[in-house]
Amino acid sequence: MAQYTRIEVATVMKETGMVPLFYHPDVDLGKKVLKACYDGGARLLEFTARGDFSFEVFSELSKYALAELPGMIMGVGSVTDAGSASLFMQMGANFIVTPSLREDIAIVCNRRKVLWSPGCGTLTEINKAEEMGCEIVKLFPGATYGPGFVKAIKGPQPWTSVMPTGGVSTEESNLKGWFDAGVTCVGMGSKLISKELLAQKDFKGLENKVKITLDIINKLRS
Repeated sequence: MAQYTRIEVATVMKETGMVPLFYHPDVDLGKKVLKACYDGGARLLEFTARGDFSFEVFSELSKYALAELPGMIMGVGSVTDAGSASLFMQMGANFIVTPSLREDIAIVCNRRKVLWSPGCGTLTEINKAEEMGCEIVKLFPGATYGPGFVKAIKGPQPWTSVMPTGGVSTEESNLKGWFDAGVTCVGMGSKLISKELLAQKDFKGLENKVKITLDIINKLRS
């Protein structure tokens, strides 16, 4: 069961400005990545459940976070149906992220007051998501639309909260473009938790990268 309400999760997303995205089938590796992100200052992590038996991996990471990392909010991404969303919520997922707008997922998440963030690519999809109670819309794939799309949306709809995923990097110039456009937070996967860092098991390097990226975000928003 989720430990945080959707409002609490949305607040932390807004306050920290970044959601790391990560998937790996190795539980022990996942725990070290999770700890490095936590020590670097991240307070959310989206486990992108794309592999076989990923629910078992997430279950172990969720238990680890609850026991060892106070305040770490675990969520699950790449969720494509209501059944999967319900399963992951039973395992402690505090938020659900989807690649597309799915009403069936909205219903099961809203029933439990769990934040859900659907992938949207048009103003019509964004409006529909908000009508269904979405707090923060996922702009996906972010690289396809860019900061200009966010700025255009925020003009007539300043209340819309956007989290781009894909096309977001740790470089200050990239982050400045997104936050100047008005995003609430950014989702960041391989540009933050790179294959090289994982191959070298450079968890201290990951911790430093997370800290530096969060420092840049804080500076841009100050």
